Amino acid sequence: MRLVMKFGGTAVDSPDKVRHVAQLVKSHSKGNKIVCVVSAVRGMTDGLLAIADSVRRGDKQSIEEFVKKSSKIHLDIVGGAISERKLREEAEAAVKKIMKELEEVLGGIVLLGEVTPKSLDYLLSFGERLSTPIVSFALRDIGIKSDHLTGKEAGMLTDSNFGEARPLMDTTKLRVSHKLEPMLRDSIVPVITGFVGADQYGNTTTIGRGGSDYTATIIAASVGADEVWLWSDVDGLMTADPKIVTEAQVLKEVSFAEAMEMALFGAKYMHPRALEPVIETKIPIRIRNTFNLDHAGTVITQSPSKESQKIVKSVSAIRHTALIDVSGGGMVGAPGTAAKIFDTLAKNRVNIMMISQSPSESSISMVVRKTDLDKATTTLELNLLGKVIKQVNVNDDVAVIAVVGSGMRGIKGVAAKVFGAVAKRGVNVIMITQGSSELNLAFVVNDRDCDQAVRALHEEFGLGKSK
Repeated sequence: MRLVMKFGGTAVDSPDKVRHVAQLVKSHSKGNKIVCVVSAVRGMTDGLLAIADSVRRGDKQSIEEFVKKSSKIHLDIVGGAISERKLREEAEAAVKKIMKELEEVLGGIVLLGEVTPKSLDYLLSFGERLSTPIVSFALRDIGIKSDHLTGKEAGMLTDSNFGEARPLMDTTKLRVSHKLEPMLRDSIVPVITGFVGADQYGNTTTIGRGGSDYTATIIAASVGADEVWLWSDVDGLMTADPKIVTEAQVLKEVSFAEAMEMALFGAKYMHPRALEPVIETKIPIRIRNTFNLDHAGTVITQSPSKESQKIVKSVSAIRHTALIDVSGGGMVGAPGTAAKIFDTLAKNRVNIMMISQSPSESSISMVVRKTDLDKATTTLELNLLGKVIKQVNVNDDVAVIAVVGSGMRGIKGVAAKVFGAVAKRGVNVIMITQGSSELNLAFVVNDRDCDQAVRALHEEFGLGKSK
């Protein structure tokens, strides 16, 4: 089999874990061709984002401390994970070289006094660039031929939308295949940076937080993999967030469509776009726990077995969201009103998560992330208030609840059951949407009612009894 294995940041943040990952790859390498995709050591990407703020403030002391601390973390992992002296020295030299480059980059950005999206992407790439050589040398240390590559070196070509770059799939497939095929033929395990690519001018780009999953599926589609294994610190996709519902269960099998809905509605263990490259090729994805190898995890597949099909598979919640309601009599029957509102927000890079319009056409409700709220309201007030719209109302503390399941399609009374269950708990529903696919039913509640609503629905649909 050809397997693409992605390891998250929690799998590589200590010497013991790196050795464990290396042994895990070795145990599956007999008779299989493996490509590894590795995330940054846990906390590193957040650290780089924080240091970008220090750069903006010209805080040289924080930058020096960060470089020193990061260098120690990675060199300590090398020291404990690689036993052969020569390999350990090579790994240390590789880490020191990358750290020196990071120091120079930070120094250059401090002199400029600003962090552009382009320079931020370059900065954020260092987390993955530091973790991949460590894993590669750890594999070599236990007798597995391996080489480490950045996404750019592997052939990941993207557009120039820094921070949320989109892979140019046709060219990427050709380049990745051309680069990796000879390595796989020679039984070399490529270890590739997740999350990182390059645009056509060679500038480093990133494909969004959590993008290592996406990198893994792009590579899988490029080399014709049989399966993608996303190794994380959870047993698989769950019927609900176990922090909210203690009896939440691991789902054995879900369809691509269900998994995409779950990822979009807050399932933290998968990048929402990660499914795009494998849907066409029908390559199954397994989500497994690096530290619980006895658990089979969740399989995401084109057509799940009959016994895994339920009316509702999971109840998800997205917190830290806000509701914006725009209204005005001038909106009624005026063609292009919605287009003007959405276009204005899009030009200011505000992502709208949910939309609902009243049949009277006099109001449109939108859900955005709290972090985008100021930008969204300012944009609407400056550009449209008093012209297209008369009023902007905001509820800045709401949660989106989504009930997901392909079994909902065509089944009568699902909505009644959903809203009956939350009404019994005294939860007020502020806004409702359902797509024509009937794969999910989403609604908005006040954030204080979120946990109550999720528990009520989990219980109503008997999801705690999943096996």
